[in-house]
Amino acid sequence: MKVKKICCIGAGYVGGPTMAVIAQKCPDIYVTVVDINEERIKAWNDENLDNLPVYEPGLDKIVAEARGRNLRFCTNVEGAIQEADMIFISVNTPTKTYGEGKGQAADLKWIELCARQIAAAAESDKIVVEKSTLPVRTAEAIRDILENTGNGTKFQILSNPEFLAEGTAIEDLMDPDRVLIGGEISTEEGREAMEALVDVYAHWVPREKILTTNVWSSELSKLTANAFLAQRVSSINALSELCESTEADINEVSRAIGTDSRIGNKFLKASVGFGGSCFQKDILNLVYISRSYGLTSVADYWEQVIKINDHQKGRFAKNIIRSLYNTVSGKKIAFLGWAFKKDTNDTRESAAIYVADHLLNEDAKLTVFDPKVREEQMYSDLDYLNSRNKVDNRKLMKAEPCPYEACKGAHAVAVLTEWDEFIDYDWQKIYDNMLKPAQVFDGRSVLDKQKLRDIGFRVYTIGTA
Repeated sequence: MKVKKICCIGAGYVGGPTMAVIAQKCPDIYVTVVDINEERIKAWNDENLDNLPVYEPGLDKIVAEARGRNLRFCTNVEGAIQEADMIFISVNTPTKTYGEGKGQAADLKWIELCARQIAAAAESDKIVVEKSTLPVRTAEAIRDILENTGNGTKFQILSNPEFLAEGTAIEDLMDPDRVLIGGEISTEEGREAMEALVDVYAHWVPREKILTTNVWSSELSKLTANAFLAQRVSSINALSELCESTEADINEVSRAIGTDSRIGNKFLKASVGFGGSCFQKDILNLVYISRSYGLTSVADYWEQVIKINDHQKGRFAKNIIRSLYNTVSGKKIAFLGWAFKKDTNDTRESAAIYVADHLLNEDAKLTVFDPKVREEQMYSDLDYLNSRNKVDNRKLMKAEPCPYEACKGAHAVAVLTEWDEFIDYDWQKIYDNMLKPAQVFDGRSVLDKQKLRDIGFRVYTIGTA
């Protein structure tokens, strides 16, 4: 079959950019992105492209080109399902905070809700595509719901996991390493459905980069890809502490091992820790699945990746306290960056949240500047931890729209996101307006350490003595 209309349920960090690129690259396909969050849809339709709910470099231009032509955003979920040939499910699958699997398993309630919405609204045969990151064999549950609707509609379930890095999502979509499509390769209907999705991507992705597998392999490949990447981050962070104790330099170690073609140089940069919506959630999901099958040693191995990441964030906060004479009570500490990485406004599992929480527990006073994260999001992140009441969070921490004001009168500056603009700041001006001895804690290794020391700063960079 040839796909003429696509519906995507979920207008978040995956659904919005992915569908925008599909619409731009496939002008013959009409793409509708639906979400029950009216404010989010309103933001996607805002004439001021600076107000898009997702920040990705280049996304605004793509939305401007396709929106109103063959791309629309709306809240009419039922109508979009009825019209579509192919339906992408791209909703949030957070870690469960209740019941069986609490703290590890993926919460699939939104996936089930989507399946039931599709089952109720569909009036013709559909191809349903899993785009959310899901535990292996989730397609089985989706199929069970869809095939028991009683209205005779036929469904094909495909797995098409995203491999996007926030901040480079548009580049990753335009020129992906690979596109993975899983389906029922043993049936003619399954192969036809897979080929229909292959044809969509083939508008701009070379066929040799489009991989087809069975649906279970596709689901598991997404979890394990993120787990392997996160494991590399935790491994290099574990070595960073050893480097600080032995006066080795983690940057030199990373460069040395990164030139080994068997290892490569990606994800070997020591930092305050990984964040985002994928790594921690997917590893915990992998831990839970392994334990469910009685694979205790496998689960323990992957769980250690999370423990090292948590240790790194706590260690960074403790270093700030130790360097400020073992007390930060009443002291002003400026944070540069709140997003979990540069070129995104996503703050999920950002290291900044946990470092801030640790310091606020010590009665520090924080000022935060981030070029893309709004103040209400910062407070929401802190409130979610429930470490203190909302009034105290707002009393002890405030956001500043100007980086120089954020740093003015501070005892220390902590760099928590690797925004490029931080490099070009007038650090002499920042130093002149700070309390002495002025200290910089570079949790992302983005600044010129020697230049800062020449100005007069005391500098701490992860992985160097």
